[in-house]
Amino acid sequence: MHYRIKFADGTTHLVQITAALFKKWKVWKVEFADGKAAMLLKSGNEWLQRNEDILDAYLLNALGKLIDDAIISKKGLSF
Repeated sequence: MHYRIKFADGTTHLVQITAALFKKWKVWKVEFADGKAAMLLKSGNEWLQRNEDILDAYLLNALGKLIDDAIISKKGLSF
């Protein structure tokens, strides 16, 4: 699904978020309009990213909150 996210600089961008399984972990692939992508996972209450991804802390937390609020809560996805 496509979502709008506000970056730290105040600009809004469109992102596509898809869920998948990696081994036994629930992960989310976040694709940006410019072709870049990041893989996120949640451990407890903390959102983490792959070592190869270089999202700043603000964006990582904003994407995590979006996933928590818009995706997990409304669709009943759980770990």
